[in-house]
Amino acid sequence: MKTGLFLALGLAALAGGCITLEERRALDAEQCRGYGFRAGTDAFAQCMQEIDLDRAASRRAFAYRDFGGPYGGIGFGYGFGRW
Repeated sequence: MKTGLFLALGLAALAGGCITLEERRALDAEQCRGYGFRAGTDAFAQCMQEIDLDRAASRRAFAYRDFGGPYGGIGFGYGFGRW
């Protein structure tokens, strides 16, 4: 009984960290509205775009920092440990 309860709580904790694309977009839109931009304006669209570009840059930085680049640092490019 206790094992099932712990398993259910563990799965709920893992699933609680997931966010759908629609939820992410709604959070981004709320952030832009919080900055004072109104939906449907060019400034609002630019705000949404900049949030998306910042997120993409963060993903790239994570890949380069923790995994040695987009190819894992194996056999591509120049530098120590590449060849």
